[in-house]
Amino acid sequence: MKALNLITLILVIIGGLNWGLVGAINFDLVAMLFGDSSVLSRLVYVVVGLSALWQLYPLANAFGSDEPTALRGHSA
Repeated sequence: MKALNLITLILVIIGGLNWGLVGAINFDLVAMLFGDSSVLSRLVYVVVGLSALWQLYPLANAFGSDEPTALRGHSA
């Protein structure tokens, strides 16, 4: 589960950086790399979105636990 948390966190960061580029300079890196509205770019967006949903699980665990290790991504 630790590997999945790390992978999804990296994907969420990549998605956030892409949105930052879109907002700052109107440049969509995913669309540039994989094609605007292509199946592959849509797949990337879906995977990043699912990663964000998955990251709600460790976030909820961190808020629901009194242990500081929960904030570092370690399970109790």
